[in-house]
Order: sequence, then structure tokens, then C-alpha cells
Amino acid sequence: MSAGSSHARHGLDEVIHAPVRFSIVAALASVDEAEFALVRDTVEVSDSVLSRQVAQLEAAGYVKVRKGYVGKRPRTWLSLTRAGRTAYRAHLDALRAIAGE
Repeated sequence: MSAGSSHARHGLDEVIHAPVRFSIVAALASVDEAEFALVRDTVEVSDSVLSRQVAQLEAAGYVKVRKGYVGKRPRTWLSLTRAGRTAYRAHLDALRAIAGE
């Protein structure tokens, strides 16, 4: 590696890299939208942990939160924004480069 080259780790996204946030983004990457409870169960975290992590992803512009009702029951749906999908792909590319794939 030459002195002027940059290690692939610099391509990692600090917002996405945290394990729970990475798991959330990965769960949302394969769907248009997912209900909060499904993401919570998929990622295996509590409501409060998911809420905090989603708030950070939303603040970064990576996740969109939509609230509504099914009948009279409040529901929350999560989806990746275009920026979130782009950041996730770039993060995966950096991980692959680090792993030498």
C-alpha cells in the first residue's frame, strides 16, 4: 500500500457502523417499508432501544419515520431514504474492501 492511499476503513459510515443501527439499516434495505414492531423483533431489541437508534438514523437523514393508524391502533413504519440506501451500499463496499473481498 502506498503512502498516499487511503485505508478502506475511511469509507465506513460512523452512523451506520454501530451494531444495532447497522442491523436496522440492513433489515430495511430489502423492503420498501417495515412496521416498527417487525424491525424491533427482527433486530431483537426493546422498543426504547429501537426508538433511540432510529432517532439517530433519522437525524442523519437515513431513515424516514411514518406514523399512522391501522383501525384505531397507532402504528409506526420505517423506511430507508435514498441517502440511507446510498450510505448503506457505501458502508458495505468499505466492509468488503477491508475484508479483501
